[in-house]
Amino acid sequence: MPQTIPQDILNALTDVDMPRLGAEPEIASSLTVQGQRVPVYACGTVILGSGAAGLRAAVELKRRGTDVAIISQSAWGGTSACSGSDKQTLHTANTSDRGDNFKDMARAIRAGGAMDEDTAYVEAVGSVRAMASLQFLGLPLPQDDFGGTLRYQTDHDDVGRATSCGPRTSRLMVKALGAEAVRLGIPFFNQTTGVRILTGDGGVAGILAVRPKAQTPDNPYGLTLFRCSALVIAAGGPGELYRDSVFPNGCFGSLGLALEAGVELVNLTESQFGIGTRREGFPWNLSGTYVQAMPYIYSVDATGAEHNFLADYYRTTQELASNIFRKGYQWPFHATRMLDFGSSLVDLAITRENQAGRRVFMDFNRNPEAVPGDLPFSLDRLDADVAAYLGRAGAAQSLPITRLRHMNPLSIELYLRYKVDIRRDPLEFAVNNQHMNGGIAVDTWGRSNLPGLYAIGEAAGTHGVTRPGGAALNAGQVLGTRVAEHIAASGVAQAAPHGTAKQQLELAIGQIERVLRVGSPLNVRSVKDEVQARMSDHAGILCRPENVSAALQDAVTLNQTIRNAGISFMRGGEIARVLQWQQMALASQAVLVALHHYITQGGGSRGARAICDPAGESIPMAKSGPLQDVRFRKERDQDKGEQILVRLVGDKMQVSSRPNRSFDETAKPFFERDWPAWLTGAVFDPGRDQDA
Repeated sequence: MPQTIPQDILNALTDVDMPRLGAEPEIASSLTVQGQRVPVYACGTVILGSGAAGLRAAVELKRRGTDVAIISQSAWGGTSACSGSDKQTLHTANTSDRGDNFKDMARAIRAGGAMDEDTAYVEAVGSVRAMASLQFLGLPLPQDDFGGTLRYQTDHDDVGRATSCGPRTSRLMVKALGAEAVRLGIPFFNQTTGVRILTGDGGVAGILAVRPKAQTPDNPYGLTLFRCSALVIAAGGPGELYRDSVFPNGCFGSLGLALEAGVELVNLTESQFGIGTRREGFPWNLSGTYVQAMPYIYSVDATGAEHNFLADYYRTTQELASNIFRKGYQWPFHATRMLDFGSSLVDLAITRENQAGRRVFMDFNRNPEAVPGDLPFSLDRLDADVAAYLGRAGAAQSLPITRLRHMNPLSIELYLRYKVDIRRDPLEFAVNNQHMNGGIAVDTWGRSNLPGLYAIGEAAGTHGVTRPGGAALNAGQVLGTRVAEHIAASGVAQAAPHGTAKQQLELAIGQIERVLRVGSPLNVRSVKDEVQARMSDHAGILCRPENVSAALQDAVTLNQTIRNAGISFMRGGEIARVLQWQQMALASQAVLVALHHYITQGGGSRGARAICDPAGESIPMAKSGPLQDVRFRKERDQDKGEQILVRLVGDKMQVSSRPNRSFDETAKPFFERDWPAWLTGAVFDPGRDQDA
């Protein structure tokens, strides 16, 4: 018999209060540069970002006696605290029904290609400790009667490595780690936006930030310099890059920031797109049980008329409903799933409806409408895999809303918190950008090509083309721990660095002032609109070579205009946003550079994008016949074995490629032989790792 979950339990898992921050440390010292008095705070390591990955690194560093501080644009306001990261992947128990080993898990993590084999293995091995430590901190991951973690299948996962506390899983992770950071007394500087990385003597010297509370007549930009020996970038992904995005508002990431410091980026061609509610309201991924409940999906035209548009694509009602269901664990768009009437045909159909000016909705009070000429929807007429899943779940209720309430009542509660009642009203949604799989190029210890600079979480470009759902959260926890281990073992960040970095500060302020131009024809709104429209219209799930080429030229022109004329601003409170949009324009160009390079080298469709080509080998089929306008290239096997790198040199983007780092699965550790490397710290020796 189904159990009714008390409302107070649903409330506790939906309304997640975050820890209260302690008082910020006083900043006593300062530097006067070009007539500006800039406060200076010095510590061993600075963490940029307060999401799950950054907090993990901070906590692990503090436990190891390292001097560490966190700076954050908005405490508890990032993707992991506010967006739909609802699951954590883990190494499964070695039981007969879901047997697993680290090598199998690593193969699954890197299965899409363009991912380093050693990184995948590190993530697999580290998942055990990541999960156990989160449970120790109070993360309420569900267990069975015997203490085994409850698990289920998710996207790009055939074993069932996902577990969940409900839709607020990542927020609960941030809460647990944030509470530990507060308990440990880690200094936390909120409302602080990193805008320039300072370098010196071949490595990191600090990061310059904008803090509105620091604005004074002799510090008009509100600048603060954070001196450090190690800088960990954990600022998330470039959510503002796309107009059609499920990221919370204000997620800029750090790709432009890194580019300006000469840091190499990797795999910028790889993202995730999927269905979700628009960011204008409450942005959230509509994966899992939202679609496994099989709501009616329809569009509305300008006259208000409804269209059962999926019936134009699928041949039978059974096929239509079964593929809506499969979006639950095949949530990200994947080009190959447009073929053979697969689940990504849903994404294509939605995209085409939006391009035609129609709005798309899902209604949980109606079952899918029949394909004209076919039998009506019935739970007795579903594909075998769908029927088996619903049977195990006991989801035989007559309507989508009752099936959803049975399988996941938290999904209804979540929208209610934002005054959206899906028990009553249809839910508007679209195909949105959700995750950047690329980012800063790092090795297995999280090190970039700039000594002293590390990257973790979505800021690190470690994910390759595809990844199991929840693997990004796991990767941030694993690499956050390893970064802390590496920094602590090096000893360079045990205390605040010496020196003033005055020369580097002068250079950074000069760079900033060249961007801030009163009277420039460009402003934040114009740059934002141009960048987001270009990326959503020409670098989304359907890419046409000629459009990508033209978009790249427009991006180059925009950045040249910014270099020549800057960006205008009206008041001091806009300064951080001006600099973030200047960097987002750079990041946009870098993505288009990588994508253009990939396409012109003959790259085919994979992961997030279909490369549409009249000479392409693959043609999606609809009920009416072949969809010639979205004929696309197949992926080439050779492209799975390498990664594309982008680096800014002067005002030019340089593109190169390298093969994936390998991992020898036949190598076996041996205790007496390998223990000394751990005892002496040789495992952290740069010479033992291949270059990133």
